Amino acid sequence: MLRTLLLTTAATALIVSPAFAAPAKTAASSTALPASNPFAKPSTLYLQTPDFSKIKDSDYLPALMAGMAAQKREVAQIANNPAPPTFNNTLVPLERSGQLLERAALAFFAVSGANTNDTLQDIETKTSPLLAAHNDYIYLNRPLFARVKTLHDNQASLNLNPEQAKLLDVYYKQFIKAGAQLSPEKQTQLKQMNERLSTLSTEFSQTLLAATKAGAVHVTDKAALAGMSEAEIAAAAQAAKDRKLDGYVLPLQNTTRQPAATSLSSHATRQALFDASINRAEHGDKNDTRNLVSELAQLRAQKAALLGFDNYANYTLSDQMAKDRATALGFLTRLAPATAAKQRQEWADIVALAKSQGADFTPTAADWNHYAEQIRKQRYDLNQDELKPYFEIHKVLNDGVFFAANQLYGITFKERKDLPTWNPDMMTYEVFDSDGKSMALMYFDYWKRDNKGGGAWMSNLVNQSYLRGTKPVIYNVANFTKPAPGQPALISWDDVTTMFHEFGHALHGLFAAETYPTLSGTNVARDFVEFPSQFNEHWALDPKVLPHYAVHYQTGQTIPQALVDKIKRSRTFNQGFDNGEVLEAARLDLDWHSLGADAPRQDVDKFEAQALAASGYDTAHVPPRYRTSYFAHIWGGGYAAGYYAYPWTRMLAEDAAQWFESHGGLTRENGQRFRDMVLSRGNTLDLAEMYRGFTGRDPDIQPYLEYYGLTAGSEAPPAAMPAAQPAPAPAPAPTPEPATQPERG
Repeated sequence: MLRTLLLTTAATALIVSPAFAAPAKTAASSTALPASNPFAKPSTLYLQTPDFSKIKDSDYLPALMAGMAAQKREVAQIANNPAPPTFNNTLVPLERSGQLLERAALAFFAVSGANTNDTLQDIETKTSPLLAAHNDYIYLNRPLFARVKTLHDNQASLNLNPEQAKLLDVYYKQFIKAGAQLSPEKQTQLKQMNERLSTLSTEFSQTLLAATKAGAVHVTDKAALAGMSEAEIAAAAQAAKDRKLDGYVLPLQNTTRQPAATSLSSHATRQALFDASINRAEHGDKNDTRNLVSELAQLRAQKAALLGFDNYANYTLSDQMAKDRATALGFLTRLAPATAAKQRQEWADIVALAKSQGADFTPTAADWNHYAEQIRKQRYDLNQDELKPYFEIHKVLNDGVFFAANQLYGITFKERKDLPTWNPDMMTYEVFDSDGKSMALMYFDYWKRDNKGGGAWMSNLVNQSYLRGTKPVIYNVANFTKPAPGQPALISWDDVTTMFHEFGHALHGLFAAETYPTLSGTNVARDFVEFPSQFNEHWALDPKVLPHYAVHYQTGQTIPQALVDKIKRSRTFNQGFDNGEVLEAARLDLDWHSLGADAPRQDVDKFEAQALAASGYDTAHVPPRYRTSYFAHIWGGGYAAGYYAYPWTRMLAEDAAQWFESHGGLTRENGQRFRDMVLSRGNTLDLAEMYRGFTGRDPDIQPYLEYYGLTAGSEAPPAAMPAAQPAPAPAPAPTPEPATQPERG
């Protein structure tokens, strides 16, 4: 991710609110849930947080099945109500429906994403197509749509408040987008597509998890790890021990880039690690994802056509800020020339450094970060290993992440050790508002495990809703390297930024203040949801915040100003790589989802090669952050045609940060304004209007360009970049060769 983080699994998106979780095929025996099942009633724990001490793996499937059956009955009652439709007899009961399903599904997808096992994966495989069919039961329900359409067509006479009006608009558009106006024959076809797509997406996620685990690099000679710190080597030894192997294991993270390559002295080890990463899901074995990808891409194109769109990107973006493929791709295209120029300059520096050191090999993409870090040290006298002693994870969380939130929003945190979690390494906190009243619970699951999905994300265990009387229960997940026993829990600057990023998502959920769960918290467009998280990254380096948490774990010394200055001076360093790999992945995503319905199954390798060659970037030396075969965001994580949202929302984040700076920076007044006008509003307003309400203007792209050091010769667009205005259309996407045979985050 830009520090890009998966928010939820694709299946979780179905059940984030009752409107997006739905009835399906259920066996008669599955409709009654025994009272002994922990999901049969709301949890008795604080804020109804799931009682993981009582939940067994075997509890999830019957609860999910019973939940679908229960909501199906609820929806049927609403749809078949003989009374004329009103807001209160149609939308309100829809918002109340599905609570059993939601309880079970939110807990299930939290655990299956962060702490999975064979049983949970089997349940996910079984229920994925059923949840898709359940969703179709709601949105392809003709009597129900007729009621919603009647309300929509007569909205002027309903006397709705703004949130009610927005809820009606969201429902109506969701029905249309789901195919409610299709003929019965086409709806049947659509249902079959949705079930297959859901199955494929689940299979992709599970296959990739296995591929990533199997792709870890195993070495027996400690000399191969030369350059790594003793703590890092100890962690590699522990990883091998955990797998019952001798020697050392370097597990793969979800991205192409692997952090260990920065410190490894051996080109051979760096290359082995790079090859393992970039080819993890392309070995022609049971963990190869390419056949899944090619079928997913083709089916999505066909689904889009069935619903009246030229391609899946236009279908997906129709309710986003960008509105269509041309705007999103145009935005990326405008950033390409300056980024590519920076990449070429950076690569020349890397080749020159390797040559000056007498390298007896031709540098490859595997060597980029190793030499880039040396260049950083030379130019800025900044050593990443010099930073780590100042970033002890608990200190960062309590005195950094929480401190910034307190200074901005007045909230406080108290650790709770009495609430059960799905893994003993987790931390739990109760959150208190500025008036001292309890407002939420917050879970943190930070350490990497082989049974955890890659990347980092935020989601809910309980959704906020005044209608239901529920407060938010939220969790952050990451994949930081766990220290060996007895070693301090030190993390990188990158990890620090990830903690602030993910907590930005959490704040969006914590401050939710909506009546209706469908509009609550982070239930906003993909190209807006990353805005609060990327904005929150800025407080990591704020002069009021950084010294408060960046304290040497041994000496207690606050991070020296000279070191802080080095971080700031080096901020735009290597951004041809850092920014470029994200833009490349975003372009690859849009190209995959620009296929027409008549396009054959693609040869994944050929398609990707042609798409990257046409992108304008130096992809030979800067591979995309995710290659097609392990791009979990778009094939298994709900970001299909939406990965551009990370640079798009970076534009919003940098522009908002400039607003803060020009209005006094980190103050309670500014924080309260941001909370009141953005973080607490959920999806109750048009998002471009919401942004303009906060800053008083449309977003300006210039702060984004300055953030990445792309201002000189950048061929940048004009200063003002309205969030929802079309950008110039880019050149047509490459036409890939047809497949010769059927095809993260």
